[in-house]
Amino acid sequence: MNLPERVTIVEVGPRDGLQSQGATISVADKVQFVDLLSGTGLRVIEVGAFVSAKVVPQLAESDKVFRKIHKLSGVRYPILVPDEQGLERALEVGAKEIAVFTAASETFNQKNGNASIDESIEGLRLVTRRARHEGIRVRGYVFTCFGCPYEGAVDPGKVSDVVQKLDGIGVDEFSIGDTIGLANPAQIETVFSLLMMRHRPERLALHAHDTRGTALANCYHALTLGISIFDSSAGGVGGCPFAPGATGNLATEDLVYMMSGLGVETGVDLDKLVDASAFLEPVLKTRLPGRTYQAIRAARVAGE
Repeated sequence: MNLPERVTIVEVGPRDGLQSQGATISVADKVQFVDLLSGTGLRVIEVGAFVSAKVVPQLAESDKVFRKIHKLSGVRYPILVPDEQGLERALEVGAKEIAVFTAASETFNQKNGNASIDESIEGLRLVTRRARHEGIRVRGYVFTCFGCPYEGAVDPGKVSDVVQKLDGIGVDEFSIGDTIGLANPAQIETVFSLLMMRHRPERLALHAHDTRGTALANCYHALTLGISIFDSSAGGVGGCPFAPGATGNLATEDLVYMMSGLGVETGVDLDKLVDASAFLEPVLKTRLPGRTYQAIRAARVAGE
């Protein structure tokens, strides 16, 4: 099978992973977590988000975190922004890449952003225009591409239309989200085959959740289609707090382990990645769900 020789992993733990956590996490701990991730060989680490502190209190000090992390050459550090105000904050801290978001479900978009899909994209037009003028790369998340907690099934044609509109306002890369973790490989085939009729596979990413245990199967099938960008979260921490039942981000360790077994290069040192997750676990005061992470930790304890 002709698989990509190398994949890019977008580590979303410091943002998507931490945004739904109940434990208070200090700026110092967030900085150390990102710095540990930077040392693993990951090339893209989403540091945080400039969103409302009332809505997402865990990300309230993302500006401090971004300023304090040790940024390595060759590593991208995107930050999520919802609007022009968020972009201004990103510019103030010197961000070189931002992420914006919308959804493929009207109801989800209304509940998540108080706007229709078209209204949210129109609101992002000025954000992407300014970002491109400043030389900032723009990543676009599209939520609920395989199903919505409110509407149920989502038409793949709707996903394609939303991605096309984001392309029209200047978004560079599209992260196709299985927000509530119900996708299966057949849906991956349908949605990505449709998207690749208009967009090169190197501009498409899969953001998988493991809510129903299908994340790795979905990533593997996307890989066979030529997709080479995958979002994941160290230790499997987090999920979407705005989508009922959306537990289980795909664990980065599980993704790296599978890719290694397939002979696909990630550039990530699995042992160092486990160290980063091991640092985070006591900070969150909860057991991280990543299977490979837990297996390696258990083997280390047994070895001691």
